Amino acid sequence: MLLQSAVSPGTHPLAGTIAAWMWAIPLLPLLGFLINGLLSLTAVARFGPADPTAASHAAHGDEGGHGDADHGGHHAARHRFAGITSIVGPGVLVAAFLLAAAIFVRMHALGEMSEPFIQQYFSWMPVGDLSVDVAFRLDQLSMLMVMVVTGVGMLIHIFSVGYMREDPGYPRYFAYLNLFVFCMLVLVMAANYPLLFVGWEGVGVCSYLLIGFWFSEKANADAGKKAFIVNRIGDFGFLIAMFLLFANYGTLDFSALQAVSGQFVFGGALITTIALFFFLGCTGKSAQIPLYIWLPDAMAGPTPVSALIHAATMVTAGVYLIARSNFIFAAAPVAGLTVVVVGALTALFAATIGLKQWDIKKVLAYSTVSQLGYMFVGVGAGAYVAGVFHLMTHAFFKALLFLGAGSVIHVMHQAYHHTGSHDDAQDMRNMGGLKKYMPVTWVLMWIATLAIAGIPPFAGFFSKDEILGTVFQRAEQGSTLAQAHWLGLPGTAVLYLAYAMGLAAALLTAIYMTRLMLYTFHGPNRTGEKEREHLTEAPWIMTGPLLVLGLLSAVGGWFNLPELITHAIPLGPTAALEHWLDPVVGAGTATVVGPGAEATAASTETILIVVAIAIAIAGISIAVAVLKPAALVPKRQAKPEEGFERVLANKYYVDEIYDATVVQGTYGVSRNLLWRGVDVGLIDGLLVNGSAWAARFAGWLGSQLQSGQLGTYAWVLVLGVLLVLGAFHHAVLP
Repeated sequence: MLLQSAVSPGTHPLAGTIAAWMWAIPLLPLLGFLINGLLSLTAVARFGPADPTAASHAAHGDEGGHGDADHGGHHAARHRFAGITSIVGPGVLVAAFLLAAAIFVRMHALGEMSEPFIQQYFSWMPVGDLSVDVAFRLDQLSMLMVMVVTGVGMLIHIFSVGYMREDPGYPRYFAYLNLFVFCMLVLVMAANYPLLFVGWEGVGVCSYLLIGFWFSEKANADAGKKAFIVNRIGDFGFLIAMFLLFANYGTLDFSALQAVSGQFVFGGALITTIALFFFLGCTGKSAQIPLYIWLPDAMAGPTPVSALIHAATMVTAGVYLIARSNFIFAAAPVAGLTVVVVGALTALFAATIGLKQWDIKKVLAYSTVSQLGYMFVGVGAGAYVAGVFHLMTHAFFKALLFLGAGSVIHVMHQAYHHTGSHDDAQDMRNMGGLKKYMPVTWVLMWIATLAIAGIPPFAGFFSKDEILGTVFQRAEQGSTLAQAHWLGLPGTAVLYLAYAMGLAAALLTAIYMTRLMLYTFHGPNRTGEKEREHLTEAPWIMTGPLLVLGLLSAVGGWFNLPELITHAIPLGPTAALEHWLDPVVGAGTATVVGPGAEATAASTETILIVVAIAIAIAGISIAVAVLKPAALVPKRQAKPEEGFERVLANKYYVDEIYDATVVQGTYGVSRNLLWRGVDVGLIDGLLVNGSAWAARFAGWLGSQLQSGQLGTYAWVLVLGVLLVLGAFHHAVLP
């Protein structure tokens, strides 16, 4: 039987319940992919219209999508299967979310579940000592991730119905989107590393397909290829880590590895190397230094794709991987400090770039890179709950920010389309004053902005503050990280530095997000006099998901309130998420904290909270005081940046440096050494042409000997006989 539970009936509390249907959660979006994929292929296979004039009419039909790269001016007929796609595409996500919610309710009703519920479906790779099963694992961490992926993914799918409905590739778009969610669900539900790697690679392929969705434009196709290639570098690290695990511990199953984790040599070279190779994979998938460069270019895809990649799927995979592998990273404090340092550097570095970006989506892209840095600071410091908590709240407010930006871009494209303007619909210099025309979007995006800036009681404040506070505590309490050394530096100093960099990044986050809101929604409108007549709120199919995300961005942080807050203001239960995740990450956290660690004094905790709030308020105040939307001019009238502002606007020229060194260096080696030296010189020149020359020489030599002259043959015969006799004479006679 294909569906066979790995746990005997009755041995696990979830056996025989609705949790046994967990395989249907990823299967539903896979079904949507198959249906929408067939619909898109059916349209491609059309032999032509019955009426020859239909083609010319279709070419001048309604608007063909709301592309983020000036697709709003293209015309195409709406896809003939758009109606079916509008039901199937979001419908499978709604069904998956409802099933996930029902399983979550059942799990929550059980109380504390100490063992994961694992279903084994079939054996995938039974090769010698290696045995890999296709099996799904349901525990508190995977359940939380499933709820985030299906819940936020569902809202993005619904938003996409309004945003992409006129695009001629509508079924293809939803096919890719459904496949993306399927791969992410496989990633978070996998019971072993190889199956997780399948989902890991799957989201990489889907990102390539969706980022380059409008592949007819070279810039979009190049952005998709860039994401794919950069991620392959990180994936190499993931593979090496798996090879090392199996070679030394004989298994790649999560439960089995955790069972043998007592064999890990704490702080040893092997476990540290494994953790660092895993982190290399994370730097690619979750866009950390030095492999973050693909994520800003991912804005070439449709805006809902950006929301899905940044909020609910791909980029969170690295954070999930470390949280899932907490028993490995907890045993490797040097690797943990490396994660903290890279995360802090990324958070601060990306935040500085966000200060001078004009494309509204690029600001949000660098914001995602920065916020991912915070998450890695958390999980690297052994604050696995805090890192996952920020992953969850970030999914709420970042999805809201991207979809809100999508509504703005949609309206701007519509306005420019009606007036025939070719101005950039994504540049904030062409916006301004939109709160008058889009009041609902304005309010909701301010909620998300306050959340990401860290203003209480919005979601981002609680999760970001918990990360910063925990890093400070790790330095104060003598944790294993504080006792370790990183490149000769004491761990305590590294943690304090990471805390300071986190505060600096928080200040810059408040500044550049307030800048985005001021230039987009406040001050005078710079869209154009004729265009203003067409500025209006986006349709409710797009605004509705924003309302749900706005609510989650406002109260999503209440799922894990610290005791200090709940004693003062009873907003919700104390540390609910911490209690929920404790069976999965509790042991790893305890290892990092170390024995005998004392709780942080209430006075210290209060100071940390006050500092975090003061930083957020200071950032917003600086932006309001310094930035003057009324002085801003449209993009076509703007002067180019100068000095350090130009450096920030050009992203520190990192892409140019990579191109001059890595890309051109690789190209030079390939062209001069591999092609001209090895291919042309050695293979073609020496081996192929050389062997041909040798064959021709042998033929020429033979032709000289075979002259056809009888006298020559006689003399050769005589000479040969004499040589034979001479040889015989020397051999016989002494």
